[in-house]
Amino acid sequence: MSDLKIVLVNAGGREGHTVETGTKAWQLFADSPDVIAARIGTDLVDLARELADGDEVEGIAIDTSDGRDILRHSTAHVMAQAVQELFPEAKLGIGPPITDGFYYDFDVPEPFVPADLEKIESRMRKIIKEGQKFDRREITDDAARAELADEPYKLELIGLKSTASEAGEGASVEVGAGGLTIYDNLKRDGSVAWSDLCRGPHLPTTKRIPAFSLMRSAAAYWRGNEKNKQLQRIYGTAWETKEALEAHLFRIEEAQRRDHRRLGTELDLYSFPDEIGSGLPVFHPKGGVIKREMEDYVRRRHIEEGFEYVGTPHIAKEELFHTSGHLPYYGEGMFPALDVDGNPYRLKAMNCPMHNLIYRSRGRSYRELPLRLFEFGHVYRHEKSGVIHGLTRVRGFAQDDSHSYVTPEQAPAEVKHLLDFVLSLLRDFGLDDFYIELSTRDASKDKFIGSDEDWAVATKVLEDVAVESGLELVADPGGAAYYGPKISVQTRDAIGRTWQMSTIQYDFNQPAPDRFNLEYVAADGTRQQPVMIHSAKFGSIERFMGVLVEHYAGAFPPWLAPVQVVGIPIAERHADYLHEVASRLKKRGIRVEVDDSDERMQKKIRNAQTQKVPFMLIAGDNDVEAGAVSFRYRSGEQENGIAVDDAITRIVEAVEQRVQV
Repeated sequence: MSDLKIVLVNAGGREGHTVETGTKAWQLFADSPDVIAARIGTDLVDLARELADGDEVEGIAIDTSDGRDILRHSTAHVMAQAVQELFPEAKLGIGPPITDGFYYDFDVPEPFVPADLEKIESRMRKIIKEGQKFDRREITDDAARAELADEPYKLELIGLKSTASEAGEGASVEVGAGGLTIYDNLKRDGSVAWSDLCRGPHLPTTKRIPAFSLMRSAAAYWRGNEKNKQLQRIYGTAWETKEALEAHLFRIEEAQRRDHRRLGTELDLYSFPDEIGSGLPVFHPKGGVIKREMEDYVRRRHIEEGFEYVGTPHIAKEELFHTSGHLPYYGEGMFPALDVDGNPYRLKAMNCPMHNLIYRSRGRSYRELPLRLFEFGHVYRHEKSGVIHGLTRVRGFAQDDSHSYVTPEQAPAEVKHLLDFVLSLLRDFGLDDFYIELSTRDASKDKFIGSDEDWAVATKVLEDVAVESGLELVADPGGAAYYGPKISVQTRDAIGRTWQMSTIQYDFNQPAPDRFNLEYVAADGTRQQPVMIHSAKFGSIERFMGVLVEHYAGAFPPWLAPVQVVGIPIAERHADYLHEVASRLKKRGIRVEVDDSDERMQKKIRNAQTQKVPFMLIAGDNDVEAGAVSFRYRSGEQENGIAVDDAITRIVEAVEQRVQV
């Protein structure tokens, strides 16, 4: 028996080891109970995998991203086994891991109901307690077809394995590009309890599933195609500890409490009328206040940062978007053409083509660069109905879109200037936990335009600035726009969820001679092509507002709150006094109301707290006599006998300084 030389990869580096032939991965990690799988080279494998000479092996802990995916996919198998044991007529679809959980699709005669999920959970716990082993075996296509003859959806996936790109949603979890594999769930006596077509890897046994919960069921089209049959999808979640599961469930409850769609109705901010259409919100007066504050803020900041305000129309001739490249490369995201006097026009999905025409409207000198153009351009995206979600995914939105035209030499400094601008804006809105994602071109050049050299230069400029910022940098291969790479600021909200916010994109394509042919006269008199840098600070104002509503749970800081102060008279005779105080606040630019309704004082306080008003000024006989108020915060904290002048100063300072109350 000969020895094998392997390399063990871990956080401490790389260590050479000699092991006996026949050694399996689990033997390397026998003293590491958190390791549930291994990576050999670039491939994730089961711990039962036998090692080969020269293997580079890394243990995959259950509390890592890869580890959780393996845990969740294994739990999906257990769920599918439980479903088929309880509902023998159920046919299997697919069951991949997803963000924070997993799902599995089933073809069943009747939709699942909550009582069914309880039964399935109970059966899953029994399977987990049995400690069934996940056992991998290779199988030929013909043998797989024979074994899975009663599973029509699995047979379809086998037929699609050579064209995995066509297999649709989640299919890559089931089949790989090479041979087929099946995972058997083995009982302790070695008999097969259940099997599934899958490329793995999986946990060693079902007992390694520490904590899970089934969340809900829903209808879903097979392979994500609305032309296919509608199946029943069960969603679940699984975590490395019971504590992690409980924390996740708490986050879900908190997310539901913060849901901007519900809060938008409760706070009377916006609505989504069916009569207008899906993904087209309308803003009510209170929501309009927030929107106006955001617009005023970002307009002022752009001017301070050297941008000039411009305006462009909502539609344009279709040819303009051929010139920019959007129709060939982004056509599915645009609405169909409109017929205007026999000519095709398009609702604009972006503002950059029109900004290019402004740049090109006259000759430009290098002395004018950087030239920075900015507008609130209303754009329209042909989003599928299934992805529309409140304000965070809409079909019509205002974009704080800006474009910097610079010389190639100026590009790094301009990208840094824009990133600094973005980060300061996010901090002003109370978002200060973020990282940067760098989106680059992948190997599929058909999706991108421009030379390798241009892409390399552009990517390095963005990467250098991102690294210099000191923020965490995450790679996003293939996520670039067709015309150039981008960096995006990913922001974590108050409960740790990540949102893509601002973007900065380097564009060497639209200014090119075969596009808009943008030029400037250089210092030596030659005509040169500028670099165009796209940047959006809010991105979509609608989406940014939706994120803010959830981040603050509707309790906006005073400067953004639709109503900043409510005056609450203890009795009707104190209302005039508070109206005088309110008049003084209004002169200082404060949004104030006096509740002189017939409700009792305590009900008025509850109403103001429900509406999440930052400040309440309460007045009774003693306050009127002393020229004072009781100063109450929405938290319930209250100070009595505060002089009116002091109360006004506190409120004005809190608004001007953007205090987070």
